[in-house]
Amino acid sequence: MDLSRPTSIRGPRRAATTTDPIAVRVVEYTLQGGDIAGASQDRTYRLLTTITDPQAAPASDLAQLYAQRWEIETAFGELKTHQRSPGLVLRSKMPDGVVIQEVYGYLCVHYAIRWLMHSAATNYGHDPDRLSFTRSLRAARRTTASHPGFSP
Repeated sequence: MDLSRPTSIRGPRRAATTTDPIAVRVVEYTLQGGDIAGASQDRTYRLLTTITDPQAAPASDLAQLYAQRWEIETAFGELKTHQRSPGLVLRSKMPDGVVIQEVYGYLCVHYAIRWLMHSAATNYGHDPDRLSFTRSLRAARRTTASHPGFSP
């Protein structure tokens, strides 16, 4: 699982500058096909870390933390790309109160969609992480567009 061999890598080559090598540890682990959404085959991953001491950070801990890190990155992507749409800039640029309200609104909508996904998945005995945020967002948009709660 853990190659545990400190290795050194060099940064990108630059003209007229030299960089010192960085000691890294290579952690190699395999996830079974059932652990990965939509995958039927085992997949091997290699994680590079500057924590070279296996006692300070066991390989199994690093592999778990790396997966957790990608969960928050996925949430950021959901907010920035899917929910807000790629080219859309927040409308308010100057008044702090308006900016805070707009960002808070996006976060509340994201939370509501994630809560619905969690409720739907757990009611049927499924893992909420296996549901698609994009599909859930589209379903929520269709539902609110066809059944508004109040007239404008």
